[in-house]
Amino acid sequence: MGNFFNGNLRPGLFLMTCLLVMSTQLKSQNRDISYLSSGGKLNPLQAIMDIRHYTIALDVDIAKKTIQGNVDVEMILSASTDTILLDLVHLLTVSKVKVNNKPVKFEHKNDKIYITDDKSFPKGRQIVRVEYGGEPPIAVKPPWTGGFTFTKDKSGNDWVAINCQKEGGRVYFPCKDHPSDEPNEGVDMFITVPENLVVAGPGLLKEVLKKKNKKTYHWKTNYTISNYCSVFNIGKYTVVSKDYTTVDGTVVPIQFYVLEEDSSYAPKIIELKARDTKILEKYFGEYPWAKEKIGIAEVPNSGMEHQTMITFQNKFNYSKIGVHDYSANLYHEYGHEWFANKVTNKDWAHMWIQEGITTYAEALIHYELGGQVAYDEIVSRHKRSTRNKKPMVGGEELSEDEAYAGRDIYAKGSFFMHSLRYLLGDEIFLPTLKKLATDPRYTYDNFVTTKDVEELFSTASKQNLKPFFNFYAYTNEVLDISVKEIGYQKYQITIDNFFMPLPLDIDTGDKTSRTMVGKEGIVVSCNGAPQIDAKGYYLKKITIQ
Repeated sequence: MGNFFNGNLRPGLFLMTCLLVMSTQLKSQNRDISYLSSGGKLNPLQAIMDIRHYTIALDVDIAKKTIQGNVDVEMILSASTDTILLDLVHLLTVSKVKVNNKPVKFEHKNDKIYITDDKSFPKGRQIVRVEYGGEPPIAVKPPWTGGFTFTKDKSGNDWVAINCQKEGGRVYFPCKDHPSDEPNEGVDMFITVPENLVVAGPGLLKEVLKKKNKKTYHWKTNYTISNYCSVFNIGKYTVVSKDYTTVDGTVVPIQFYVLEEDSSYAPKIIELKARDTKILEKYFGEYPWAKEKIGIAEVPNSGMEHQTMITFQNKFNYSKIGVHDYSANLYHEYGHEWFANKVTNKDWAHMWIQEGITTYAEALIHYELGGQVAYDEIVSRHKRSTRNKKPMVGGEELSEDEAYAGRDIYAKGSFFMHSLRYLLGDEIFLPTLKKLATDPRYTYDNFVTTKDVEELFSTASKQNLKPFFNFYAYTNEVLDISVKEIGYQKYQITIDNFFMPLPLDIDTGDKTSRTMVGKEGIVVSCNGAPQIDAKGYYLKKITIQ
C-alpha cells in the first residue's frame, strides 16, 4: 500500500478519515474482554445475595450476530441494601431494569449493573428483570477464551457455540458471576432461533414453540448449575437418543445433539458414552443428573463440561486403551459431571479438586480398559507433566486466571490423588473418593474447599492428613530424600523436609518392603545403595551421599 496521505486527498477529508479509523480501532479495542476473569474477591454488595433462579429469554439474530431479550434474576437478600449489583459485559446495552415489576434506576459501567431506587431494597426475595441486547463478545480461542462463536458447518448451515468458563456467564447474561453462588432452583432458557435450526441446552427440553419463521426452545433444569454451564448451542442438529440404566436403576436418555451431516457417527459416540458412564459410576456413584439427561452437543471447538450437555469436538477420531477406542476429550469433560458440576469448588483457588480429580479419573478408565500397565503409564505421564512452578492452591478468593496460571491443577492434582491412594490404600481411598462424590455435604447446593477434602480423608483414615495436603497443595516442594552410607552395607534413609511419617517402598536388592519413615529416618542393610520409591508414588528428589 502507498502512503495514506497523498496530494489528491483534501486535509479536511483526511482528518475525518483519520477520526473514522481511530473510532473503528477504539471500538475494536473496547471489544477485547481478555481482562475478564470469573471469581476473585466477592463484592460485599453481592455477598448478601443468594441467587435462586435465572430465567433467560433471548432472540438470537445470527445474521447480525446479536442477542436481544431479558433475564429475570431471582434472589434472596440477607440484608436490606441501597444497591443491587449484577455483572454484565459492557458490550451489551441495558435498556430497562425492574425490581419486583417496578422500574428502577441503574448504571451500567465497568461490566457491572448498579441498580438503585429511592428506597432501599428490603431483606427477602427480589426479582430483578434486566432488558438488554447487542453484540456479545466473539470468542478468540474457545473454549479457553470465551464468548460466542458464529460459524458454519460443512454444509453451510449456521452453527453457534458459547463458552465462558474464564470470563463467566456475564459475557451474555446479567448474573452474580462468582463460583460461590449458583441458582438453587435452576435455570429456565427461552432461546429463539431461525426455524431451520435447533437449540441444545441444559436440563430438559420442555417445549418448542413456532411463530412465523422462528422457533423458541424452552430448556429447564431444576438442579443448581454454574453460570458458565448455563449456556446453549445452536446448529442444524438431529437428536440421536438411547436409554441408559444407571447403577441405581434409573433410566435416563443419552441424547447426542449431532450435526445432521455427522449423524452417522452418533451410534459410536453413544456406545462410548454408555461404557464411560459405567466406569465413572463405579468410582463416583450414580450419574448426577439422572432425572434429566446424559447430553452431548457437537460444537466447533474443543469440548467443555456444560452440565447435562457436555460439548464435544474430536473430529470423531479415537485413540486406544489396549484394544478399546477412547476419546480423552469426550471422557474428561464427562467426568466433570461429577467433579465440577456436582462437586463444585467454593472458590477458583481450589480448582485442583475439579480438574485434578477429573484428570485422575482418566487414570481409572485406563485401569479398567488396559489394566495396571495402562494405569501406571498414564499416572507416570501426569507425573512427568507436573512443572511444580507454583503451589496448586495460591491463596484464597482467586480469579479463574490466577487459579489456572501455572498451578499444575490438572497433572499434579491427578498425581496427588495417586500419592494419596498409595498412602491410604485402596480399602480407604476408593470408598472415601466415592463419598466425596455422593455425600450431600459436598454436592449439588453445597461447595467444597481443600480443607473439606482433607478433613474427609483424615476422618476416613483416622489420621491427620493436613500436613500431607498442605505439602502437595500449598507448596511446590517435592520430597527431599537422603540416602547416606553409615557403615558396611548400612544406609540411613531420611526425609530432609519431613512433615509427617510416610510409607516408602525400599528395595534392598533381595526384596522390596513398604516401610514407614519417621523424622529420624531408618537404617537398612543393603549391598549397594537401596532404591527408594522405584514405582514413583511421590514427587521426590533423592540424594545419595
